[in-house]
Amino acid sequence: MAQLLSVNVGRPRQIAVRRGRALISAIGKQPVPGRVRVAGVNLSGDDQADRRVHGGPDKAVYAYAGEDIAFWEAELGRPLAPGAYFGENLTTAGLDVSGAVIGERWRVGSVELEVCQPRIPCAKLGVTFADVAMVRRFAEASRPGAYLRIVREGELGAGDQLVVSERPDHGVTIALVADAVLLDDALRPRALAAPQLAADLAARLRRAA
Repeated sequence: MAQLLSVNVGRPRQIAVRRGRALISAIGKQPVPGRVRVAGVNLSGDDQADRRVHGGPDKAVYAYAGEDIAFWEAELGRPLAPGAYFGENLTTAGLDVSGAVIGERWRVGSVELEVCQPRIPCAKLGVTFADVAMVRRFAEASRPGAYLRIVREGELGAGDQLVVSERPDHGVTIALVADAVLLDDALRPRALAAPQLAADLAARLRRAA
């Protein structure tokens, strides 16, 4: 049975100084107890530092599998707290998040979410891990986690069961789309076969084709 291990939120804060300027990010999140409202383009208590590249309807909620965090703990040889390093809002168990199909719908608590695109790593991931190579390692691992749209607003909390209520038959997964963007141009036509793919990312793939 798939479920939520943790629900995590965070506000923008300074994480580094680059070329004399503060680097602001909300990548570092903290688990919160109880029921959390999911509405609009966010979880209650969560925010993004730069809405040009983060947040919005197609990046409203970010999910990462606890099993993938365990993979990175083994790779890096240290514990990684939920939300603190990958910046996920939902830490899951029992669900292959990176293997989720674009357009797949999840019911959790009173909320319904739709899988719409992978996380494409940026330099802030390297800053969080104090290792610039982590951006490339994350891409090569094909464990990007999933951004989700909010289909039905509501509340959720740690311990809630997570049910996959719909799954399109095109078979285009989160991991395949991430690989198409980051690792293998030949996968781009296949990635574009998912009509539910976030429009901005689909346009990026078409321009690069």
